[in-house]
Amino acid sequence: MSRTASLTCRRQLHPCQLAALVFLLSGCATHVPQVLTPQLTPRTFSGQIGGSEQVWPLPDWWRTFGNPEDNRDLAVAVARVAQARAQTTIQHAALFPQLNAQAQALRSHSGRSGQSISGQSYSAGNSFDLTFGASYELDLWGLAHGNLRAANEGLKSARFAQQAVVLTVTANVANTYFSVLALRVRIAIASEEISAINGILDTINLRVSTGKASHLDLAQEQAQVESVEAQLPVLEEQELEARVALAVLLGELPEGFEVKTRNLDALHLPVVQAGLPSELLLRRPDVAEAEANLAGVHANLDAARAAFLPQIALAGNGGFASTAINALVHGPNFAWDFGANLLQTVFDGGKLLGQKDLAQAKQKELIASYQSAVLNAYADVENALGQVTNNSKAENHLGREVEAASEAFKISQLQYRQGATDLLTVLQAQQTLFSAEDQLAQTKLAHVQAVVHLFEALGGGWMEHPDERTQFTNTALSVKTSR
Repeated sequence: MSRTASLTCRRQLHPCQLAALVFLLSGCATHVPQVLTPQLTPRTFSGQIGGSEQVWPLPDWWRTFGNPEDNRDLAVAVARVAQARAQTTIQHAALFPQLNAQAQALRSHSGRSGQSISGQSYSAGNSFDLTFGASYELDLWGLAHGNLRAANEGLKSARFAQQAVVLTVTANVANTYFSVLALRVRIAIASEEISAINGILDTINLRVSTGKASHLDLAQEQAQVESVEAQLPVLEEQELEARVALAVLLGELPEGFEVKTRNLDALHLPVVQAGLPSELLLRRPDVAEAEANLAGVHANLDAARAAFLPQIALAGNGGFASTAINALVHGPNFAWDFGANLLQTVFDGGKLLGQKDLAQAKQKELIASYQSAVLNAYADVENALGQVTNNSKAENHLGREVEAASEAFKISQLQYRQGATDLLTVLQAQQTLFSAEDQLAQTKLAHVQAVVHLFEALGGGWMEHPDERTQFTNTALSVKTSR
């Protein structure tokens, strides 16, 4: 409120003046409730990754994973932004006078004078009108401004939702792309296993022909190769489905869509680390969307309160009227009128009260939704940090296991050819090696997808403009208030 209004409150007011002031104060815009409590903002992330040079992701982190701009989900989000922008235009129009113009030509007749062929008397005449009208509803209590603020927050929410969709689609493209590569690695491992088993089969056939091995060894190894052969079509089908899903995400037809890269070895994963937890809320479009939704429903609540107060409208009309069009705009033919209208709802069966209660209940809901979005954002980062760290450790251990298992398999094959060990030892070494290689491929996939998840959890380089914020930590709020 203005300084004059605050000084007036210190004087002795007449009851009528006091009532008018209460009305005025109740119609003013109020601040969005601050619900970002210290309990919702941790000081640091427990799963921080040490040794990283870059703190927050760069906005173009996704470029090496594909271009999602043709995605259908993104097209829907863009359309919703356009709808929200149109809604702000509609609400903004309520702040301006409404002007209109009307032109009319009329011919009429009556049976008073003149003589017709049939003997009946009549008269005929023309009339021409050109009128202009203007109307303007004074927004003394902030009803129109409240609706406009709600529309503007709705536009912000739609823009933030679009950014959230972009981030999700980008992460999905990267994850699906990595899945294709990982499945190709697993297919290559299975093919190598089949080749290795066939090599052992050749040795067994030779030993059986010389009587050094039984047909039991031959049957066991044949069963092993059939087992791996059965796994190969399943992996190939999964790779096909992943490629089709990637094509759809990129807005392309699956037919003829190809991915040139064959494995995960050529990938360079950038290192990323979370900064201060309080900064995270500026970098998550889904949190900003929830924040804008809360601010929008609070503006609706202000508008619902203002609807209880009398509405004042001004209206004016002016124009020309004549029986001859060539004399229409002459001065004597001009007339005008001007007036004001005061409208106060006396009884509406509780409609306005219900609208206010609805807005209050909606605000409570969106307060909880915003706080939930904040907590989920922090949890998302913690989970992603843990996934990156633990999958990296598992990948290192599995890499060493594959090296040791590969050496053990080579030794077991040599000893079997020399008759120093039995086939069971070879089969166990073989199964250990290829199982470890397959597990390593899946863990590498989990690792790179965890990095993508971390980029996504940190907002992917997106940043909310400070002027668009409506929720602040205690420190930020004190700085904003002092300005």
